[in-house]
Formats: sequence, C-alpha cells, structure tokens
Amino acid sequence: MMDAKTFVAGLVSEMEGIFSRLGELETLESESQGRVDVVTLLELALASELEASELAGMWMPTTPEIDAKTLLARQCGDEMRHYGLILERLEELGVETEGLDPMADGYSPFYEYLRGLRTTVERVAAGPFAREAIAKVRNAQFIDFCRSVGDQETARLYEEIINPEEILHHEGGRVVLERLCTTEEAQRLAKEATRNSLAIADELRTLAEKSTGLHPIPVS
Repeated sequence: MMDAKTFVAGLVSEMEGIFSRLGELETLESESQGRVDVVTLLELALASELEASELAGMWMPTTPEIDAKTLLARQCGDEMRHYGLILERLEELGVETEGLDPMADGYSPFYEYLRGLRTTVERVAAGPFAREAIAKVRNAQFIDFCRSVGDQETARLYEEIINPEEILHHEGGRVVLERLCTTEEAQRLAKEATRNSLAIADELRTLAEKSTGLHPIPVS
C-alpha cells in the first residue's frame, strides 16, 4: 500500500490526464448540451452552486472529523454566495430572475450519486476534491469563452472570486484525503468515489462518450 500523499497525488495526476483530453469548450458544450452562451451557462451554474451548497450542508451533521466538517462548512457558505453573485450578474445582463427556479428540472444525476455517499472519505473525494477539480477546469473554459465574446465582467467575476474559491475547496479536500487515506480500504473508497464522479459529471459527459477511459454509469 502506498502512503497517503503519494496515493492522493496519483488521483490528481489521473484527473489531470483526463482533463488534458478535453477540447477548449468541451465542458461547456457537454454541460449545456451545445447551447454555449453566457446566460445559459450562468443559469446552469446556479443549479450547480445550489446543489454543491446543499450537499455540503447535508453532510455536515454526519461528518465527525472536524477538518472535514470545517471544509464542508466553508464550501456550503461559499457556494451560496456564488449563487447570489451569479444571480446579480444575470440581472445585470437583463435576465428577469424573479421566480427563476434553477431546480425546475430536478436535481442532477451527480447530485443523486453524491447524496448517497455515507463515509467521509467518499464524500470528500467525490465532493470537494473531484467535483471542485472539474469546476476548476469548467470555470477556466468559461472565463476564456466570456472573454472571446466580450463579456469581461462575467470573466472577472469568475477569475477573481468564484474560481479561486473553488480551487481552495479542491485543495482543502486534498489535504483531508491525505490525512484519511492511510488504509487500503480508505484508498479504495477514495479512488472509486473520484472515478465515479468523473464518469457522472455533466461537464465530462462528452468525453465519457468518446470512450477515453471514462464510462457513464446509471444513477438512480
């Protein structure tokens, strides 16, 4: 069995290898089913931020480890603040947000998978660690796209506020995993949760369908 830091570094390397195969707009095209425009992507981001906040809050009472609980508390608050900032940006872009329901189509398969995780190592691996690593890549593509269409203000919002905080969530998850993944069982659970997250995430759906090592799995 490898030591925890080496193990987690291997998971990071595996994710980076997957992300390196993405096209420059692939996460955005996959997430939005080809409707790549700023307003659509911001509206989808509302649902993503809400789901992430709800999950972190839901997990807190049954997460005994204080470092993991602290990480989830920060994420819960940050994601809801991001929700408010995105809502404000939509209003600035002329979108009528009164009565807007980001969850009108229900929760995502990714949310349903994450909600069912029971151990701290699985939750941290799938949530702050893997989900926020995906968010980092998606946000980088979104920033570039916003700049390409002349929306400097949305690019600034993501570059200066939202993406740096998502990166902090991922890095915090990595630190917690390095503490938790000291047994073969913990490493097995972390690897499985990370890989499942990559296979389910909307942002990586197109890549999964190309059979590049990811295989979409059904989630009830």
